[in-house]
Amino acid sequence: MSKIIGIDLGTTNSCVAVLEGGEPVVIANAEGARTTPSVVAFTKNGERLVGETAKRQAITNPDRTIASIKRHMGENYTVEIDGKSYTPQDISAMILGKLKADAEAYLGEKVSEAVITVPAYFSDAQKQATKDAGKIAGLDVKRIINEPTAASLAYGLDKADGSQKILVYDLGGGTFDVSVLELGDGVFEVLATNGDTHLGGDDFDNAVLNFLADSFMAEHGIDLRKDNMALQRLKEAAEKAKKELSSAQTTKINLPFITVSEAGPLHMDMDLTRARFDQLTSDLVDRSIEPMKKAMADAGVTNADISKVILVGGSTRIPAVQAAVQKVTGKEPFKGINPDECVAVGASIQAGVLTGEVNDVLLLDVTPLSLSIETLGGVATKLIERNTTIPTKKSQIFSTAADNQTAVDVHVMQGEREMAADNITLGRFQLTGIAPAPRGIPQIEVTFDIDANGIVNVSAKDLGTGKEQQITITSSTKLSEDEINAKIKEAEQYAEEDKKKKEEVEVKNQAEGMLFETEKQMNELGDKVTADEKSKVDAAR
Repeated sequence: MSKIIGIDLGTTNSCVAVLEGGEPVVIANAEGARTTPSVVAFTKNGERLVGETAKRQAITNPDRTIASIKRHMGENYTVEIDGKSYTPQDISAMILGKLKADAEAYLGEKVSEAVITVPAYFSDAQKQATKDAGKIAGLDVKRIINEPTAASLAYGLDKADGSQKILVYDLGGGTFDVSVLELGDGVFEVLATNGDTHLGGDDFDNAVLNFLADSFMAEHGIDLRKDNMALQRLKEAAEKAKKELSSAQTTKINLPFITVSEAGPLHMDMDLTRARFDQLTSDLVDRSIEPMKKAMADAGVTNADISKVILVGGSTRIPAVQAAVQKVTGKEPFKGINPDECVAVGASIQAGVLTGEVNDVLLLDVTPLSLSIETLGGVATKLIERNTTIPTKKSQIFSTAADNQTAVDVHVMQGEREMAADNITLGRFQLTGIAPAPRGIPQIEVTFDIDANGIVNVSAKDLGTGKEQQITITSSTKLSEDEINAKIKEAEQYAEEDKKKKEEVEVKNQAEGMLFETEKQMNELGDKVTADEKSKVDAAR
């Protein structure tokens, strides 16, 4: 049976792992690193770069480099390069394709199946977009699981002794999640989850970037944010400063020739202290506190109930973040797992559950937001409350609002507000053919069915006539099978082009190597080489 790989498709970095002999192994990429930047670039000669090579050339090619695309998953968003539009699914598929190729190189066999993780607070549309990206990359996505849940699997696989409640604080590059889980006898049950899909390490970088740009503008009257190349250098400097201040009290930002004024070239040279960094980012740290408190309240746990606090995501290395978590939970965060790799490790364990390699693990996840339908007066009537364990199925009987009504509109929503208009619309459909009768007489059964991936199916059935209408909730960005197949072909074509370009470069390198060796030998032989032989070598240049 072929391996199912576990993938953490991150905002800034991605990671892939696989189970070998029952043990999770993080797979290094072709460049030798255990995480791959979630960056795609297109060079001016049409070559496509993914990962470290794309990130390295971002400064000189900012307009054709795409990063943090995960923030747009499930949105009607496109990136234009050379007159061609790319959706978030397209770009994510390129990143997944690179991870797939690295896994195949490591395993020495084809990989066609994966478990992919998503933030716990991802909407249905965002999960569907992630599955579509997997399909385009040639991966059958066997399961979508939430990132904090995956991290708990990585932590708890070898923790068989008794029951314990853990809090997972996951601050990624672009998203924030917090989950409270109960672990015991191989059962991983999510009790509650909360989060913010627009809070992450990128925001900490941007806070530093804006501080640097504002300081430079105050001194020189030039806004570096308006120059794409300078902006890219600032981004990299801000990220580097954030990382250095996790272990040092001060860091130096030195960017020579950052721009030019009438007087000549200008340089940026300044110090940033950890205290100043904490001041710049305090509002971001504060934004993570309320979701933590809410998740604990929803799970019905107090500080005394929590045995361990696990930190996930590179940004949890920030001392102020660790201090905030400790203040809220009363527990010093556990540092025994790698925050950059544990989500991919957890995904590979779930893959092992699916293949039967891991037998004694049961994962019980929850739906992050309540699901409801709109009823008379624009009220949101909840069928499934938030933090309900999935998979789940709930039905409720409704009726008509007017006499002789022959059709009903079913408006499906996600959210916690009492009025329909204040919640997120997931979809609408109509049930027709209801037999005319006084209002309140027809019996219409509405059923919500959420699968293990958190994908929602809704059906409405007239119990009088047996007529039924159903919908799988998808977003406006959901791709049809034909569109996916077209994109798969395009991805294969790209892979073929990339392979040809690589072969061309290798042939060129070999030819140059042979020429160099020949010249070297000719120089060593000196007068022994005839003029005719010399002219042949010169012609080969």
